[in-house]
Amino acid sequence: MRGTQGGEAVNKERFSGLELLATAVVVTNDLGVVLYANTAAETLLEVSRRTLDGQAMPGLFTDPLAFQAFVDRFMVDPFGVKRQVFELLRLTGGTEHVHVTLSRPDVASPVTLMELREIEQQLKVDREARMLDQSIANKELIRNLAHEIKNPLGGIRGAAQLLEIELKSADLKEYTQVIIKESDRLQTLVDRLLAPHRKPHIAVVMNIHEVCERVRSVILAEHPRGLRIVRDYDTSIPEFLGDFEQLIQTVLNIVRNAAQALAPKIAQASAEIRLCTRVVRRVTLNRKQHRLALELQVIDNGPGIPPDIVDRIFYPLVSGREGGSGLGLTLAQTFVQQHEGTIECASQPGKTVFKVILPLQFE
Repeated sequence: MRGTQGGEAVNKERFSGLELLATAVVVTNDLGVVLYANTAAETLLEVSRRTLDGQAMPGLFTDPLAFQAFVDRFMVDPFGVKRQVFELLRLTGGTEHVHVTLSRPDVASPVTLMELREIEQQLKVDREARMLDQSIANKELIRNLAHEIKNPLGGIRGAAQLLEIELKSADLKEYTQVIIKESDRLQTLVDRLLAPHRKPHIAVVMNIHEVCERVRSVILAEHPRGLRIVRDYDTSIPEFLGDFEQLIQTVLNIVRNAAQALAPKIAQASAEIRLCTRVVRRVTLNRKQHRLALELQVIDNGPGIPPDIVDRIFYPLVSGREGGSGLGLTLAQTFVQQHEGTIECASQPGKTVFKVILPLQFE
């Protein structure tokens, strides 16, 4: 396919590889006229490729003169890469700050590649990268710490049992029973810390709504009155390969945490949890691009997560509830990452959203 813009013939097949990118890329000539735009650019700019073809790029920004000056500076010195932040005009209203990067495929090329990345998207990618690195570090710390605790714990419990046999006084035996019971409690905690690393990941063909329905039944059995669980499902989401038990445990931990936070509203019969599923396209998860993914949101109308722990909510032993172990969300994050997905949280008084995004893997 060939097009002609500004008297210049353009072989658009040359840029077909840009369709594989999740990032918006627009190809222009030296006058800033659009020669080609990939699908991600259509989505970001909210304009069809046919409409973009032949349009001047500066007109898509709130300050076209500043954008043109940026392009002109690049044309004077096209070596290397130029970057700057601009405000993009939305056809649906409003604006969006984007990071614009200019480059040339090669020095002699008559075209410019304009890469447009939403600031929020870049922050999200950076945040996911930090969370992944932190999670890997946490898992190593947990595994090592759990083994260091487990070995002397068995010795302490065994010594307490031997001591109890030698003691004649029932009063003194109460102390050995405290040691044994507390050792058992710590052993259970250690086992829970190690559980995700012991169980094999068993992938089967499954549907996310089966998981949601199972969790919904369990939570409603625990809270038969005062709690409403709303289904907001996209039934077009296809089946995919996943570990059914792990994903049930993941969603159950999230929904159960929400129900516990909603205790006062459950007493007032005004508590609500919404399970929302959607398909998302061309997403980057844990530094990998995926053509299709499913998004599961668990939304509650509770008091929100305390601001001082919201950024650490997935860390081990961090809990916003008195008496909580702080392991439920850590396990949920581990299981999601074993599915090559991500989990994140946004919270404010009256609305907390946990978002789980999983790639739709079919083979």
